[in-house]
Amino acid sequence: MKYIRPLQLGSLTLPSNIFYAPLAGCSDFPFRKMSARYTPGLMFCEMVKMDALVRSDYSSFRLLDYDESMRPIGAQLCGSKLQFAKECARIVEDLGFDTLDLNCGCPVDKVTKDGSGSAMLKTPWLIGDILHEMASAVSIPVTVKVRCGWDEHSINAPQITQIAELAGAKAITIHGRTRVQGYKGLAERSYIKESKAVAKDIKVIGNGDVFCGHSGIRFFEETGCDGILAARGTMGQPWIAEDIRRYDQGLPALSFTGDAYKQLLMDHLAYCIAYGNDKKALLDLRRVGCWYLKKGKGTKAIREGINKAKSLDSALEVIQSYDWSSTSFTIESTQHA
Repeated sequence: MKYIRPLQLGSLTLPSNIFYAPLAGCSDFPFRKMSARYTPGLMFCEMVKMDALVRSDYSSFRLLDYDESMRPIGAQLCGSKLQFAKECARIVEDLGFDTLDLNCGCPVDKVTKDGSGSAMLKTPWLIGDILHEMASAVSIPVTVKVRCGWDEHSINAPQITQIAELAGAKAITIHGRTRVQGYKGLAERSYIKESKAVAKDIKVIGNGDVFCGHSGIRFFEETGCDGILAARGTMGQPWIAEDIRRYDQGLPALSFTGDAYKQLLMDHLAYCIAYGNDKKALLDLRRVGCWYLKKGKGTKAIREGINKAKSLDSALEVIQSYDWSSTSFTIESTQHA
């Protein structure tokens, strides 16, 4: 393999340099159970606010549930209060996580309004201070995730890469869009390449528009990055790490029949039921079903049936009665691919 290989973060050796992102409302326990089948090098629980951890908020600790099949497993914290950094880092380490990430990239208003998430791109020195506090408090690797800048006039990912390295961070993940962009347009990979050029020992992880094996490998080719983080490309496609590995080896992507897709959806649903209850599983199925079925031709009827179902049993009947042999599925791609 040319690009996919183990990656060293401090004293931690990761089995590969393909990571799965912490996606709020998506990368929950069942999602990670499915993802673990395809052995990403590292995956994350959903982002948790530092303030909530300090308050011992039950729902936040619930977001940090994991089992041994998910290792290596990372926690991601969000917050701009320096005084909470050490305590929260120690909580994460005591919970047994392999890595700890500081989120400085989330673009949503409810996160940025208090100076957290991507709002921290406006205060690079604070990012460094918080990372230093965290890294000095724990023995697990501390990392950071950023966007390339707040807007096109304030691109500072290379600067933050240097700050993070001096603060003791072992890796920085860079999303090639600004906060103002949100998820519009294509991720700009030149800023990730510039950040890699100024990095000394810190690992640079590229993020943005990884939807298939081809686009994943192109990321390495275009930026020279040390690893990649798949985010939206993992939704309904938990096997993307395997497809990236296969593309790196010159092999075709995994292919699934309609019946195989049905089984994948049912397996994911089984994890949802085991982790929660029937009511919650039905809500999860509506969300997860869209992920798995969005690339299917002729799946409109089953998607509508699942969304209209009033009970889990009726939703299961929709799935079981559907003619899965009548549909086909395509791989999503972008101009980067």
